[in-house]
Amino acid sequence: MFVVRSLAETESTNDDAARLLGEPGSAGLVLSAEYQRGGRGRRGRAWVAPRGSSLLFTAILPQPIATPALWALPFWTALAVADGIAEETGLEVALQWPNDLLLEGRKCCGILCISRVNGARAWAGCGVGLNVLRPDGDRGLAALEPPPAFLSDAAAAVTREGILTGVLAAFERGLEMLRQPRDIARAWERRARLDGTAYRLLRDGDAAPFEATARRLGPDGALIVEREGAEEAVALGDARVVRY
Repeated sequence: MFVVRSLAETESTNDDAARLLGEPGSAGLVLSAEYQRGGRGRRGRAWVAPRGSSLLFTAILPQPIATPALWALPFWTALAVADGIAEETGLEVALQWPNDLLLEGRKCCGILCISRVNGARAWAGCGVGLNVLRPDGDRGLAALEPPPAFLSDAAAAVTREGILTGVLAAFERGLEMLRQPRDIARAWERRARLDGTAYRLLRDGDAAPFEATARRLGPDGALIVEREGAEEAVALGDARVVRY
């Protein structure tokens, strides 16, 4: 159902996929790059991935999904990536709202989804940057704070190809779940052990982060937290997590 097209180098697999969304022959296409010159994460932040170290791909879904369900796509993607990692390495990574995966408390994966909306339906792509093989030397990593994790830190025999195979298999198993975004949210909450997890969040425009206890996901992917005895919603796109 998914077909991989390997690229030696590109500016961004998300940019490449965005031009193809909804075009004939693009359904199920996976663009996987050895290196991205302009990889980025949420809110335009740069994604640093030395050549050959990371699994960098964007998977275009085989069929369009309901436009109101788009908010759930990053959570669905995170579940599949976590499954692929577990199947290939036995490692259990942690899920962090809204779109990160952590290994031993450090970020190893970021997710950035794209879409082309046509009324009630949308073609969508799941962009993934996963640190797999720690490169020799610094290669620009020393400037990152906090420092990233690589799967090879904990799983010596890991391969990018094996992880990709596992993730795409998880995508295929989970396609029907995209019809029920609330089920995705509940599954993500369970996998993330969300209820009771401490979060440190920095809202756009605020000078300092605040600490709160996560409770659940809201109906649009917002993080519902409790602080000072009251619940409040932190909307997707309005804040970022500041890791301890």
